Amino acid sequence: MAKKHNWRELRALPPEKLAQARLALEDIRRGKPVEAALHAHLYNAAPLHKSALVAAYHQLVASGEWQADDALLARIRLKPVRTLSGVTTVTVLTKPYPCPGQCIFCPDDVRMPKSYLPDEPGAARAVENDFDPYRQVTSRLEALTSVGHPTDKIELLILGGTFSSYRRDYQAWFVLRCFQALNESSDETFLEDRRRDLPALIEALAREQQVNETAPHRNVGLVVETRPDEITPDELAWLRTLGVTKVQMGAQSLDDHILELNRRGHTVADLHRAVALLRAGGFKIVLHWMPNLLGATLDSDRADFPRLWDGLCPDEIKIYPTQLLANAPLYEIWQRGEYRPYSTGELVSLIADVKPTIPRYCRVNRVIRDIPSTHVVEGNKRTSLRQDVHAELARRGTRCNCIRCREVRGEPVEPASLRLDDLVYAADGAEEHFLSFVTPEDKIAGFLRLSLPGPNSPADGLRDLEGAAIIREVHVYGQSLEVGRERPGAAQHAGLGTRLLAEAERIAREKGYRRMAVIAAVGTRLYYLERGFERGELYLVKNL
Repeated sequence: MAKKHNWRELRALPPEKLAQARLALEDIRRGKPVEAALHAHLYNAAPLHKSALVAAYHQLVASGEWQADDALLARIRLKPVRTLSGVTTVTVLTKPYPCPGQCIFCPDDVRMPKSYLPDEPGAARAVENDFDPYRQVTSRLEALTSVGHPTDKIELLILGGTFSSYRRDYQAWFVLRCFQALNESSDETFLEDRRRDLPALIEALAREQQVNETAPHRNVGLVVETRPDEITPDELAWLRTLGVTKVQMGAQSLDDHILELNRRGHTVADLHRAVALLRAGGFKIVLHWMPNLLGATLDSDRADFPRLWDGLCPDEIKIYPTQLLANAPLYEIWQRGEYRPYSTGELVSLIADVKPTIPRYCRVNRVIRDIPSTHVVEGNKRTSLRQDVHAELARRGTRCNCIRCREVRGEPVEPASLRLDDLVYAADGAEEHFLSFVTPEDKIAGFLRLSLPGPNSPADGLRDLEGAAIIREVHVYGQSLEVGRERPGAAQHAGLGTRLLAEAERIAREKGYRRMAVIAAVGTRLYYLERGFERGELYLVKNL
């Protein structure tokens, strides 16, 4: 019998602590600052922590003593920025496993998947849970809930070297156990006896995916990371079987000589081919770009960055400046005097030069890898590089127009004031339409990515996509709200997604497409089914 976990019960406070937290909450309701309320009501001679307020709030609401109060929960939530983009991200790591890459900048720790260190924030949680996917997801859900974040819309981010290089039975088992955690099911049938029975694993995964369509923690995005040379038409179909909707890949550089010097193992042409395949399959595309690689200079990096937008046109990027680590082959090259890390000032100036050139359809997820500074031998050790860059942009009187810099986040939205923009751009093999609802202040409230494949689409064998325009993403911003809940002024649940879908269908019809396909995450299937789509083999489809 599958066991159900009740997060509220797991966080139940002892009576005395609950009483003190209740008094603090009542003070906050009356307008008292949160920190003052925490220090005014002690427990065991110490101030309360915000997590105690969140736990008390949930207990009082669950018991029926209090009604749900979104405004109060927003005031006591820890790190609200984590869910201001509309979803809650849960990061898990796969087990240590050989990577086909030989990149000279990657740290190599036998305890970890290639390129990860055991004390990075997400990696440390994986180590604590012995890389068990079920335990990683469950512990993260509990931690997020305990500090006030909604966990009913989860983007699952699977990290760990090159996902495609793992055995497929391990991949299927790993994703299956993640879905079982999201579904609050502890069925461990496949832990030992059938872990290498791939057909049985796929069948079990399909069942859990169906359960997840109405589960307490719905998967609204599934992300893996791999290499450009691992992407094939067969791999696209396999990733869709797992439920993957977004793929991260290291571009690192758009210069073949730099790639060769750093033993990257693929060419720029390989990258273009992989990105075109992923786009033809409807996947959202995240590329990593690394300034300060061996052989690069500040000037060559400034010249390299614009090449990202020549056909590749990623939906999201991560800027990962090369960091000199003692357990990476680059360290020996530095010791010989053949490599020089950029200083913090040089990096800030470089990124401030290129960041304003990023197209409005792209989101910058990271500006620095979150590696503890104690591991960095020489060069920049600041993990707050994004803030430093934004301060430099402000000093220059310029700004970045990427999606992350323009999200409405927690700001109130008046739907009637929004304008609908259609940004059209050419990518390898497709015409892209970035449809967005924008506020009078030029903030993004929601967007849709519509891909119109060319006549020679490389996504062979994906029958759902034959003759179809493809919706690659629909996203509405603002503080993540629980499924079915509404809040005045919130962008989510204001009908923006439905209006974006209608506009996408209109454009597709005018362009002569007879079908529409959407790469729906498992937990968003019902949303599209309610709007006229039907189940295909690997996508949801709709006749136009």
